[in-house]
Amino acid sequence: MGLMDKLFGWMKSKKKTACILCIGLDNSGKTTIINHLKSPESSHQDVVPTVGFNVEKFMMSNLVFTVFDMSGQGRYRNLWEHYYKETNGIIFVVDSADKLRMAVAKDELDQLLKHPSVAAKRIPILFFANKMDVRDALSAVKCTKLLGLESIKEKPWHICASNATTGEGLNEGVGWLSEQLQTLRP
Repeated sequence: MGLMDKLFGWMKSKKKTACILCIGLDNSGKTTIINHLKSPESSHQDVVPTVGFNVEKFMMSNLVFTVFDMSGQGRYRNLWEHYYKETNGIIFVVDSADKLRMAVAKDELDQLLKHPSVAAKRIPILFFANKMDVRDALSAVKCTKLLGLESIKEKPWHICASNATTGEGLNEGVGWLSEQLQTLRP
């Protein structure tokens, strides 16, 4: 075994992994966000609605993210809670242009925060106020207010305005999440 092999093996063992749950209502842009964060050779050109969930991996800041991209359709939302126990962080995606369903997104967030497996842990939550490119989209500040994010005191959280199709705001958000995960985990 050569010196380079040893060095590569040592560097590989230093990578931390994080299990991330990506949730939000259907058509909020979850899959497009995850697809944009993956390496270009592993991303998909066509994005279709998620049925159940998809598992994707990508790396950022020497941290390997294993992301469970959960369907946001009403009939699949009850699956989310089966993944709360093992998650190290949550990405909650909101369609900032869908003002009518903002109350539904808030209800889902409230249920998430009250669930015993989430309430018992200090896990970071990253919010993407997605689709900022759409005319009359709500600002990240307005989304914060409508979702009641100021009331989240026991968990670190951050909201980023984003556009999943162009990637705007995604690296900033995942960079914050990566910092939180590396700080909170040994």
